[in-house]
Amino acid sequence: GAGVQASPAAQWLGVKADRAGRTEVGPHLHIPEDPNIFVIGDTASVQQADGKTVPGIAPAAKQQGDHVAKVIKARLTGKAEPAPFKYVHKGNLATIGKRAAVIDFGKIKLKGVIAWWIWGLAHIYFLIGTRSRLAVAWSWLWIYLSGQHSARLITQRDTLKDEAQPVGKTL
Repeated sequence: GAGVQASPAAQWLGVKADRAGRTEVGPHLHIPEDPNIFVIGDTASVQQADGKTVPGIAPAAKQQGDHVAKVIKARLTGKAEPAPFKYVHKGNLATIGKRAAVIDFGKIKLKGVIAWWIWGLAHIYFLIGTRSRLAVAWSWLWIYLSGQHSARLITQRDTLKDEAQPVGKTL
């Protein structure tokens, strides 16, 4: 929502784009001009049955990727293609500050610390591999309990120390 612009894939391909610049695709997520060129994620403009466009968010892109894989597999094995793509929205999770989040699962809506914990658990759950899950969970637990980040970044020089220290000498 902060000025994100669609990929210029529609221009590259010389095909129709929606007003946001996303490539318009058919029900199996390929461009109408060539059934072998698929476009997914926030680069694609996918119309749902109700006329609304599928949102350009990661869960939608993952579902689109799964669908395209099924289409390609069906073509390679000579089987019938699956039913047209249908996006299933499973809800929204967003952090809104330190130890605060909002959750909207349709009938279930939460905000605050409990929502923040659920947000964290959901993000850890969707990481690939047990090692990644453990590393992120440990890092986040350390930050939560100690208030200290597990990594430090130096973003600028300390000019007062540099000016006070004579050149060529160490303290």
